[in-house]
Amino acid sequence: MEQNSNTGPLAGLVVADFSRVLAGPYATMMLGDMGADVIKIERPGDGDDTRSWGPPYDSTGTATYFASVNRNKTSRAVDLKSAAGIAEAREIVAGADIVIENFRAGTMDQLGLGYREVSADRPGLIYCSITGFGTGGGASLPGYDLLVQAVGGLMSVTGPDPHTPTKVGVAMVDIVTGLHALTGILAALHHRSVSGRGQHVHTSLMSCVLSALSNQSAAFLGAGVVPTAMGNKHPSVVPYEVFETANRPLALAVGNDTQFATLAEVCGLDWLANDDRFVGNSNRVQNRDALIDELTAAFRTRSADEWHRTLSSRGVPAGPVNTIDEAFAFAESIGLNPRVNVPGTVTQGVRNPIDFSATPVGYRLPPPAMPG
Repeated sequence: MEQNSNTGPLAGLVVADFSRVLAGPYATMMLGDMGADVIKIERPGDGDDTRSWGPPYDSTGTATYFASVNRNKTSRAVDLKSAAGIAEAREIVAGADIVIENFRAGTMDQLGLGYREVSADRPGLIYCSITGFGTGGGASLPGYDLLVQAVGGLMSVTGPDPHTPTKVGVAMVDIVTGLHALTGILAALHHRSVSGRGQHVHTSLMSCVLSALSNQSAAFLGAGVVPTAMGNKHPSVVPYEVFETANRPLALAVGNDTQFATLAEVCGLDWLANDDRFVGNSNRVQNRDALIDELTAAFRTRSADEWHRTLSSRGVPAGPVNTIDEAFAFAESIGLNPRVNVPGTVTQGVRNPIDFSATPVGYRLPPPAMPG
């Protein structure tokens, strides 16, 4: 159900949002969806960089990129290069429970808006800083998602082969960092509810991408293996990749021996489950090519949708490679209701993915117009 009133679990909290572009605004939109009153501080005249990141624009001329992460916020134009603007910013911070910023490390300190200064008489303030590369030797480096995907190793494990490093199709490092910032803020809120004291929360794009590499990072740290791009293959699980069918690609994610045996049966290749080369995942990884050859021939005999229906009905994880519009249609077909109507907007938004049984999220405000 769409909620237009403030029913969220963070209702009553005020957020002073000095962040721009994606990581910070994604985190503050989540806080706003959960009921917090988010005040977005923008540059006079230009505003957030993403206001001009288009096309596409909606019918009102709003960049859809900006709209994607800025609902449930109000906006104030504040000139942080002037004494009057700094005074206005201090006033906003003085009424906030949470401050979030993603300027280059040290910038807020130079403006007199750093954590130490603004928390001196506000011990309960939670202050979140997002940097590109931390506050040490990388403090001066600009933090853009593509750059961090490159130097953080993500591009080296993404793409068709080791010679074609490829960025992920969305600014995933920014999104992951925004979620880590949100997690840190919520943890700090809990600590404040117990102790009465706030704290400074910091995370960086670089730290978050290394954490998000997860099993790939662990392969290096635990076994000295430097992973490389393998296209749609999985380095440690087989069969776990994309196959061509009679009409379009199908993703197959077989995670255990039971699923593999069922897959073999459905494909009319029962003998695969008893072949010593393919008994157990480790053997399947070692004999990947031989197994994939057998499965590839089988999958080409039917359409992706046929395979999806048949395999899913038998508990084997599989599904067609959807376009974005098909992904929304699929989500709707299984009752996820991925679209929401936000008051004051001409287009629909993406539903917040978190459900609360007692304090549902709300969609109260459209992305703010450029402040005067």
